[in-house]
Amino acid sequence: MSILTFLARRFIAGEKIEDAARVIKNLNQNGMTATLDILGENVKSEQEATQKADSYIQALDVIDKERLNSHASLKLTQMGMDVSDGFCYDNVSRIFEKAASLNNFVRVDMEGSDYTRRTLDLVYQWHQQFPNMGTVIQAMLFRSLEDIKELNRRKIRVRLCKGAYKEPRDIAFQDRRDINENFVSLMRLLLKEGDYPAIATHDEKLIEATKEFTQQEGIGKDQFEFQMLYGIRRGLQLRLAQEGYNVRVYVPYGTHWLPYYLRRLREKRENLLFFISNFFKD
Repeated sequence: MSILTFLARRFIAGEKIEDAARVIKNLNQNGMTATLDILGENVKSEQEATQKADSYIQALDVIDKERLNSHASLKLTQMGMDVSDGFCYDNVSRIFEKAASLNNFVRVDMEGSDYTRRTLDLVYQWHQQFPNMGTVIQAMLFRSLEDIKELNRRKIRVRLCKGAYKEPRDIAFQDRRDINENFVSLMRLLLKEGDYPAIATHDEKLIEATKEFTQQEGIGKDQFEFQMLYGIRRGLQLRLAQEGYNVRVYVPYGTHWLPYYLRRLREKRENLLFFISNFFKD
């Protein structure tokens, strides 16, 4: 067994929807919710992208049939964005329609900065028809403040994360302290003006900053949620849930785990250190 396979077993639910369903059911039993992610990105053909969207539609049916408390998260390059924005729009709209029929929610993940503007343009279009969707903003990008202001104005739900992609200096913060400071500023803006924001971090200092701010501002625990990755800081996830916070766990599954993790580990040295260090934390 390779070291990557060994690591992946900690952070990926499995290769089939049944594997993910078992993980989500266990999370639900422990007071946490989930968001389901089918691994894959940068699809180059309409046929494959259509199949990927069909897989999400089937997964939403399983969530409903099994009565799982879970949303879904997807990447637009998996849905055909590299084919064309028009094809991607129609393909993903099928998923939103299915989720709406089941009273569920789907979040559009944010990928590298080459896709940020196009992703947000599509999100703005979709949200006019499908209010049961949201997106993600990365604190490391300079543009994120203005993007969040616009998303708040449109009442589009946002997940705030630090950002896992290596970005150039002219568009993104490089120093960890600067990224954290911007994260806190954006977190406060989302909590004051956003629509049920998701604060996605495993950094206990940022979690404490979020808790302190909500207490100071009288923001209830039901007005936002923490989000974390499956297999990372499991003890912290459970502790927050026991404290009465809404905790949603990002649960990836699928057969494309190896290329996914290879890309993430090559992208930034910090990603490799992050996964290795968290493998040994509860």
